[in-house]
Amino acid sequence: MRTSILGVILLFHVFLFSTSNASIHDTFLQCLYDNSSPNEPIAPIIYTSNNSSYSSVLQSYIRNLRFNESTTPRPQLIITATHVSHIQTSIVCAKKIGIQMKIRSGGHDYEGVSYVSEVPFFILDMFNFRSINVSIEDETAWVQTGATLGEVYYRIAEKSNTHGFPAGVCPTVGVGGHFSGGGYGNMMRKYGLSVDNIIDAQLIDVRGRILDRESMGEDLFWAITGGGGASYGVVLSYKIKLVPVPAIVTVFRVTRTLAQNVTYIALRWQEIADKLDNDIFIRMTIDVVNSTAGERTIRATFLSLFLGDSTRLLSLMNESFPELGLLRSDCIEMSWVNSVLYWTNFPIGTPVDALLSRVPQVLTHLKRKSDYLQKPMSKEGLEFIFEKMIELQTPALTFNPYGGRMSEIPESAKPFPHRAGNIAKLQYATNWNENGVEEANYYLNLTRVLYGYMTPFVSKFPRQAFLNYRDLDIGINHNGKNSYLEGTVYGLKYFLSNFNRLVKIKTAVDPDNFFRNEQSIPVFPSWRK
Repeated sequence: MRTSILGVILLFHVFLFSTSNASIHDTFLQCLYDNSSPNEPIAPIIYTSNNSSYSSVLQSYIRNLRFNESTTPRPQLIITATHVSHIQTSIVCAKKIGIQMKIRSGGHDYEGVSYVSEVPFFILDMFNFRSINVSIEDETAWVQTGATLGEVYYRIAEKSNTHGFPAGVCPTVGVGGHFSGGGYGNMMRKYGLSVDNIIDAQLIDVRGRILDRESMGEDLFWAITGGGGASYGVVLSYKIKLVPVPAIVTVFRVTRTLAQNVTYIALRWQEIADKLDNDIFIRMTIDVVNSTAGERTIRATFLSLFLGDSTRLLSLMNESFPELGLLRSDCIEMSWVNSVLYWTNFPIGTPVDALLSRVPQVLTHLKRKSDYLQKPMSKEGLEFIFEKMIELQTPALTFNPYGGRMSEIPESAKPFPHRAGNIAKLQYATNWNENGVEEANYYLNLTRVLYGYMTPFVSKFPRQAFLNYRDLDIGINHNGKNSYLEGTVYGLKYFLSNFNRLVKIKTAVDPDNFFRNEQSIPVFPSWRK
């Protein structure tokens, strides 16, 4: 009898929840229709679960299959905005109804924060906002946030082979999340981050106003260039300052294993990678492979971009990093835009218009984490980590060198604070093909175990992290009464002493915390305002 009563109560609660969700959905939809501009009707760009294209629209920008399971929460609807009025109407109605807005540009958020939520939500999909207007005359470009990095690089190269932009090496990454979180790439030692080269922006705020740098003010402009735009509004576009690149650059990719003295080479890399000529960027990726004898071994891949020709590169390498044993035959000269293809593992000779494809080369389940290396690991430390990686097998560890321009920019210049004093930013990367929650938990745990082993060797108090390498392990905000305290947990790791300035700006421009997610910038509690 007791069991049957509990069953009835449970069914009743499920019914109430379903009815509540349906009511939110219908009320929100009606509000959108009622507030739609007659000149730019919103109905054709709304996708509900009853629409036959709903699943394909949702899945087209899911870049982590971990969030494409049958158990993954789905949005009430998707708005594929084509006009600013669609965004303004979405804000008006979402505020009125109390439904959460998730803003998606390219869908590469490592934790699916731009398209998943545990509360009723909808997706504002920005992929139609993709225009790119390049001016070589004043060396700038206006780039809408739904564009991809590949499209940005292609449009620059269309007009000049001696201009580029310092941003990521994955061409399908969306501009919106990448730029607003900092944006880094293989020219950061020469030119800094993407945000160090952004000079204007357009944003729709919580009141529906379209603001540029002048009208939004320097505080808000600062916040959306490294502090995460989705905490402050809907960023429409960024104006970027192009940077000079040589007509010919040089790339190389060489590997070394334990049998080739990789421990000593990795040790030396830590000592010199951040001190090399600013034109040299050498990424070191450590993973586990099978040796020729069939046993598991450590492999280090050294992938480089050099802003110059191979003769000068070899001279610098022989002087600064002879331990790598770089040969002229390892070096490949090409245009800067072709180096983007090379870094993305396209075969040499691939047409440049491959950068316009929005189809990822690899689509899999994944987990990423980040760290900062501030002191070189000892030989014993490296050997310990290599041993543990061989045990774990799957996770890889990538070291991205800092120094150069990164060390010259003050940590308060942008919300991104990780500047001088860092040898490298680390990325933990685990990919898998199996579906299912149990399988995901297995690989998530492998990544967390390696992260745990690295604790003695990385930054401390706090253990720092990179916003673009989103990691919900370091803290989640439930956006309730403890929002500020919860936000401080991850906020100090991402932003260090810049965090409270971000909170102050957030409190001023979005006091009711409309623009929120699992790791957004919170507002100050009432006693701090």
